[in-house]
Amino acid sequence: MNRAFSRKKDKTWMHTPEALSKHYIPYNAKFLGSTEVEQPKGTEVVRDAVRKLKFARHIKKSEGQKIPKVELQISIYGVKILEPKTKEVQHNCQLHRISFCADDKTDKRIFTFICKDSESNKHLCYVFDSEKCAEEITLTIGQAFDLAYRKFLESGGKDVETRKQIAGLQKRIQDLETENMELKNKVQDLENQLRITQISTSPAGSVTPKSPSTDIFDMIPFSALSHESSIPTRNGTQPPPVPSRSTEIKRDLFGAEPFDPFNCGAGDFPPDIQSKLDEMQEGFKMGLTLEGTVFCLDPLDSRC
Repeated sequence: MNRAFSRKKDKTWMHTPEALSKHYIPYNAKFLGSTEVEQPKGTEVVRDAVRKLKFARHIKKSEGQKIPKVELQISIYGVKILEPKTKEVQHNCQLHRISFCADDKTDKRIFTFICKDSESNKHLCYVFDSEKCAEEITLTIGQAFDLAYRKFLESGGKDVETRKQIAGLQKRIQDLETENMELKNKVQDLENQLRITQISTSPAGSVTPKSPSTDIFDMIPFSALSHESSIPTRNGTQPPPVPSRSTEIKRDLFGAEPFDPFNCGAGDFPPDIQSKLDEMQEGFKMGLTLEGTVFCLDPLDSRC
């Protein structure tokens, strides 16, 4: 069994892999709503959410409001919740964000899943009434998750960890460059202090010939101004200004261009895609848990 997928009972998948990979499986259901939960997994977590949403739905039903009908489209790309007539997408739950899915063992209509919201990063529990096919929908989501995880590995997911290590090395090089620049500034400060000390200790009235100042390595420090002044004018006009150093290619302390893990070859990914891969890896690593449990604990719950 795939380590990213777990279920308590070994059950046969409901559909062919092609049906979920190239198309989607549609289901009709009533949408009781969604509510925030504290944990990404747990029978008690979804049980409390189901009771909360059922209670809220009973209140709305007593006020004359009907339970909205929705269409679920399940594929390896996620679980879409649509308005049946207009096909407007109300929610799009990506599979790597779904961590828990359960159906009611006693009431075959009710099923629920927990999904991490893409904007708020909060865990939301979605609850549905599915006309006695809750277990089939739960298994379909489980099969789609399993296929999506396999496809993720085949399409480069195995390289995500390596890319993370490369990015860490790049960060280390940047830190070394910063440290190197700080050391250069300290050396310059020490040289300035040394010059001040030499001037203050020179005998009064003595004149020392002016010579280019050198650093601790007896090298004449480069000066952009002195370099420009040494360039002769042509026809009474000044030569074109020297481009700013900020426009030059930034190099590391070894004199080489910094390695960019996102632009080192055609097989690599830009940062936005890389962050998406990292997110998918974390989601699939958490895995999806399927459970059959009991949601209807009192007479009130049995009347949806």
